[in-house]
Formats: sequence, structure tokens, C-alpha cells
Amino acid sequence: MTFQYYGMKVDEVDHLPDSDAEVPMVIAVTGSSGTLGRATVERLRAGGAEVIGFDLAGPAGAGFTRVDLTDYGQTLDALLGVTARHEGIDALVHLAAIPVNGLVPDAATFENNVRVSSHVLLAAHRAGIRTVVLASSITAMGFPFDVAPPSLPVDETYTRAFNTYGLGKVVEEAMAAQLVGWHPDASITALRFTNVVAPEAYDTFAAASEPDYRRDLLGSWVDARDGAEAVALALEAATPGFRVYNVAAPESGNAAPSREVAERWFPGVPVADDLAEFGSLMSTRRIQDELGFRARYDWR
Repeated sequence: MTFQYYGMKVDEVDHLPDSDAEVPMVIAVTGSSGTLGRATVERLRAGGAEVIGFDLAGPAGAGFTRVDLTDYGQTLDALLGVTARHEGIDALVHLAAIPVNGLVPDAATFENNVRVSSHVLLAAHRAGIRTVVLASSITAMGFPFDVAPPSLPVDETYTRAFNTYGLGKVVEEAMAAQLVGWHPDASITALRFTNVVAPEAYDTFAAASEPDYRRDLLGSWVDARDGAEAVALALEAATPGFRVYNVAAPESGNAAPSREVAERWFPGVPVADDLAEFGSLMSTRRIQDELGFRARYDWR
């Protein structure tokens, strides 16, 4: 048998690997207590990484530290080291945010999320963390799609924000694209997640036959476990520079055929010739081609 470390394997024995074996990567995950955060922590640990969760709430123990990321001092200190938790971070996954508009006033959503991301990205730069995966969003590419996109499926070349949450994501992507140039080895990958669905929340698809089900999301969705897999793939494939990938299930969350849905929601908008019968209207071709992403879970 073998014991799976992050990115490598060593013989499984009754004691810790010897000093010649590669030690696990230490990966920080902000927003570790959210739906995607929990799945990401589980996936990275299953791959052999040592994971430290940073959030305002979480399970007590060695794998979690409470950090207020709106405080730059706390953020920088936490990334540099936390006694009894870690002495340095190899890579960072930044998922923390107020997750949607409406939980607080609109300006507060924007100000909180941009502040937190600026703190995390600047602190990572100061701490010498060169590999960062950043959660962006479908809200950075036209959500809620009251204004029709230029073509379908919508890919990473289209960037538009129509609420303060989405505007924050556009700003965060722009900031990351600049900061990555501050060090020749820096790698920042922005993953534009659509709605992340926990395994226990599949009952929401009972409404999949309704004409406007998930219209504001282009009918798209992604299982939290597949979202976590996208994070792991982005970490493994990290190379210097800034990249953006859509993350969605390759098949729609709507029960009707996708061309029928596209014509109903966006009449006259060009649709790709190779769109599958139930293909997602949020393109995942880039992440499939470049990172080998393959979703394992489907609601049907």
C-alpha cells in the first residue's frame, strides 16, 4: 500500500516517513468553514496536504485558526506563522468573503470583500507565498444576466458586473493580475465559481423543470466536491502568471435542453454549434482542456 502525500507517494509504514521523504505541503484556506471551504479542506487533506483553515468560525484544533481578515495585521501575522499551527505557508487558497449581496448593505459587501482580498493578497506577497488560488465568481461575467451576454456558452473573455458583489470580484481579479507581476515566481489563479451546491442540497433541483430555474446563473451549478477538485487542480498546475477559469458542472442544472433554454432566455444570442444537448451555458472548456477538470457529480 502507499500513503498519499500531496503530489507524491511514499511507502506506508507503521511510523512517520523517514527524513528523506518529502514533507506535505502546508496550505492555508481562508473561508474554510463555508460550503466550498469545507469541501476544499477535505479534498486537500485527502491528497496529503497539511491544511490550516482561516475563518471567523471553525472547528477548534490544530487545523484551524480564527482570523479577522479585515485586519491586515492579523492577516499578515497568520500567514507568516501561528504558534502550534504552522511555521510557514507553501500555498494559499482564498475563499473568504461575504458570499452574496443582501446580507449587509451593498457598499458594505463591496468594501468588506475587496478589503479582505487586498489584505490576503498583499500579505501573501509579503510572506513569500507565491502560489495563490483565488475564488472569483459568475457574478464577474454578467450575473444576473438581465443584459444578454454576447454569445453562449459564456467564457472567460466576458467580464461584466451588475451588483456590488460582482464588482468586487472584477476588482479582485484586476488586482491579482497586477500583483502577480511583483515577483517572477508568483502564480495567481482566479476560479470563477458558479453556485456551489453541497451534497445535501440536491433537493433544490426539484424545481429544475420550471422555465426560469437558475436563469440568473445561466442554469449553471457545481457540486462542492467538484469545486474543491478544481482548486486542487489549480494548485497542482500553478505556474508563474495570472489565469482565470470558469468552474461549473459541464451539464446544466435546468431540466430542458440547453438550446431551448438559450432561446427562451436570450433570443437571438449566438449559440455555439457544439453545445451538448444539456450542456452548461457557462463554458468550462478552458479548465477542462488546460487543467484536466472533469466533474464527477450530476444532479440528474
